[in-house]
Amino acid sequence: MKAMAVSVDDAHSLERVDQESRESVVIRFAGDSGDGMQLTGSQFTLATAIQGNDLATFPDFPAEIRAPAGTTFGVSAFQINFAAHKVLTAGDAPDVLVAMNPAALKVNIGDLPPGGTLIVDTGSFSDRNLKKAGYDANPLEDSSLEGYRLVAVDMSQNTLNAVAKFGLGQKEGLRSKNMWALGLVMWLFGRDRQPTVDWLKTKFEKREDIANANIAALNAGHAFGETAELPDGLSRRVIPHADIEPGLYRAVTGSEAMAWGLAIGADLAGLKLMFGSYPITPASPLLHILSGLKNQGVITFQAEDEIAAVCSAIGASYAGAIGATSSSGPGIALKAEAMGLAVVAELPLVIVNTQRAGPSTGMPTKTEQSDLMQAMYGRNGDTPIPVLSAHSPSSCFEVAIEAVRIATKYMTPVMVLADGYLANASEPWRVPDVATLEKFPVDFRTETEGFQPYLRDPDTLSRPWAIPGTPGLEHRIGGIEKDYDSGNISYDPANHQRMTEVRAAKVAGIANDIPEQAVTFGDASGSLVVVGWGSTFGPIDQAVRKARAMGRDVSHVHVTHLNPFPRNLEELLSGYDRILVPEMNSGQLVRMLRADFLLRAEGLNKVSGQPFKVSEILTAIDAALES
Repeated sequence: MKAMAVSVDDAHSLERVDQESRESVVIRFAGDSGDGMQLTGSQFTLATAIQGNDLATFPDFPAEIRAPAGTTFGVSAFQINFAAHKVLTAGDAPDVLVAMNPAALKVNIGDLPPGGTLIVDTGSFSDRNLKKAGYDANPLEDSSLEGYRLVAVDMSQNTLNAVAKFGLGQKEGLRSKNMWALGLVMWLFGRDRQPTVDWLKTKFEKREDIANANIAALNAGHAFGETAELPDGLSRRVIPHADIEPGLYRAVTGSEAMAWGLAIGADLAGLKLMFGSYPITPASPLLHILSGLKNQGVITFQAEDEIAAVCSAIGASYAGAIGATSSSGPGIALKAEAMGLAVVAELPLVIVNTQRAGPSTGMPTKTEQSDLMQAMYGRNGDTPIPVLSAHSPSSCFEVAIEAVRIATKYMTPVMVLADGYLANASEPWRVPDVATLEKFPVDFRTETEGFQPYLRDPDTLSRPWAIPGTPGLEHRIGGIEKDYDSGNISYDPANHQRMTEVRAAKVAGIANDIPEQAVTFGDASGSLVVVGWGSTFGPIDQAVRKARAMGRDVSHVHVTHLNPFPRNLEELLSGYDRILVPEMNSGQLVRMLRADFLLRAEGLNKVSGQPFKVSEILTAIDAALES
């Protein structure tokens, strides 16, 4: 999707008649992976952002590269929650499900609550497609869909009718079917089609016939909504503007925000950014985005493997740039030895881990938070590194900058934890004024007198950063243990003890250079606190707010700095009677809180490859308070 910025002050609504006013709506577009559901969802997101609603999205990709068309394995979905108030999650369940084929219906119908709106393409419900999806009978012809507001329309034939004049074959013509569906849903919720029309003209500027066919399909779907007789209780709906702070906004994914944060962080440090990476789902978009920032001085390198990628970044840091690399869990495992090299050499390095579900290859396109222990301890030897986590797509920007700051100030590798949900989800982001961001310029060592590569700053315990080739500052670094002062190779037992302890003390001391932990929402003490990290922020926040509105004594604390913890975290959490920790893993942060603070934290664990629902956390809050 081509980015578009929009001023909230400029957003306007359309005049509407015969409309139902609602505060929020969740829509899910679902179809075959070749049906363009991600594109459809992204264009509806763009129109919704321009309309002035707050929103959050959740793209759900199939793991198979290209599953057989029409099978449940190849179903792709895109969910958007948009509202007249602040939105922090993509929604627990859809109010509207658009199913482009039987497989999409089969996979997603269980999430649509009774009374929900179901829009299906009857043209795709052939005997062959029904069999592929595992249906014994056509659900459009039996009573299985009676509990829903069903809009059954032959999108396929209507699309072919709309594009017939452009001379396209049936296969090529049906590729516009997603635009027909988008037009219908845009009519239903009063979205402006013009941004999508402009996008289509730009996207297919070299194929005017394709652009015009897609625009015709979009308009035909919209016209169908205007003229069709919809089921009882279903009418055009209006979602009022959200009360958002005025400013320049754009929709941003976590991958985009992370990339820009790394680039801006390097600029604030006065350094070049060198990003060495190897493609892996769901981390690859970071490399794609940064490769487009050559004019901003960003250097990217697609390596032949994970080890080469991280070593190239370490080499860049040795030469005086800020090296960065990225991967997902399997690739982070391959980078482990080189990360240990950066710990011993004490060079700045940023490692972005976009987590995915499961061990080994696992479920590449599904989300999880199961790499926290890997980030903390997944290297040989005692090799502590700072660990940060982003909690929303837009927060990836600030966290990336903070990672660069810590890495360069303390001469250490830093790991940033994101996940598949954060990387691909999008939300409105108020574009910051970069000129107002605080700089943290690097002070390279140039003084030759008394220079030793491992003599330390007494405040930060970081060693000096001397660029190779600086006259009089010739030195050696590497992976073999170093003498505390000279940096020469040392196998002395007492020296190794001292070096191990000082490297740990350097990381622990960062706690004095980060903000104290604040209560995200609620009181600083009470009956129950829900503690989270990463992308659980949205569902935790919404659940806690709902619970407090019902009179529950519960608060929310969300941790960004995971190693070291904020210096007041133990004292803060000790003020609550009970601690509940929702995580998309088998209980990793809860183990850290128990081990570090001896607190009786309780885990709420989900490892399904899907984000938490607000209702799941709200149920756990009630259970914890009642017990």
